[in-house]
Amino acid sequence: MKIFYSDVMINVTCAVIRNEDDEVLIVQRGEATDHPYKWEFPGGKIIPGESDEDCIIREVEEELSMEIVICGRLPEVEYDYRIKQIRLIPFICDTLDELPLLTEHLAYKWVLPEDLGSVDFSEADVLVADSYKDKIGVKMNHEEVTVKQSAQSEPADDDLQAMINNLIRTKEVEWIATSAIENPSVLKKLFEYSYSSDRKLAFHASWALTKVGDRYPEMINPYLPSIIDSLGKLNNDSTQRSFLRILSLCDMNILSHKNHGILADYCFSMLKSGFSTIAAKAYSMEILYKLAIIYPELANELAATIRILQDEKSAGILARGRIIIKKLKAGFSDPPADLSM
Repeated sequence: MKIFYSDVMINVTCAVIRNEDDEVLIVQRGEATDHPYKWEFPGGKIIPGESDEDCIIREVEEELSMEIVICGRLPEVEYDYRIKQIRLIPFICDTLDELPLLTEHLAYKWVLPEDLGSVDFSEADVLVADSYKDKIGVKMNHEEVTVKQSAQSEPADDDLQAMINNLIRTKEVEWIATSAIENPSVLKKLFEYSYSSDRKLAFHASWALTKVGDRYPEMINPYLPSIIDSLGKLNNDSTQRSFLRILSLCDMNILSHKNHGILADYCFSMLKSGFSTIAAKAYSMEILYKLAIIYPELANELAATIRILQDEKSAGILARGRIIIKKLKAGFSDPPADLSM
């Protein structure tokens, strides 16, 4: 039986935010707070009329100036701190933006899941951390067996979709990628699912394709023209993110002049748009850098476009912009005059 000392339940969301190394972001509360100097997962109170998902995206943007992609949800946690009773709604999220701008917290750090147990968390966040560790631990063992089996035989479509929909950790995605590398039919289905109207299935399938591309880019190369053609038609930011990541790592010299033109136009539109995601901007910069090496006349336009991004709140985008400018300067024996930021 639960005993609560406070009569008012406060609904709060929090985000278990992961980077590409599977590390998790935690932030430290300030002195003049209910839990001074304790660590927690970022988040905040739900505004009346706001969905849980909209709340966590808004809170992370306001507190950290970061953009996240929601990948899953953990069980809710109810905890009574005597001074307040909260219902904590945790989400598992991914991000490319690894340099938060702190507005409410003292510090941040990225920690491995196995190290969460040694963090001095607020009590409710301890339960969220335990829940996250349990979830990824149980699923890793289950998915390893299932994916190895599917790599050896023709997987049933429903079974493969269910498996992909349940992905939660990078290691599991790598097992799916291994299956696709060993079984061409799985690779073909991953591309098919990436265009699905089921947004979660499309996100996870395209995520797995990035892992295939990391290890065996030559397996992805035949699909690159169709990926480029699809960019302007995608209505799934997560699939767009994965496809742009694949393109940012590919050898631009194997693509046609027509593909280069389509890709350059699209990436410039992503950088100039006020609605494109941080991930789209980050990968677009890298793609345009590679194209500028082939077409030097693009260098000044890219530099000018990056300078416009100085008003961005994202520290990650600003840092990436400076890196691209530096790479552009180093990439030319006689750098174009306008390469400055």
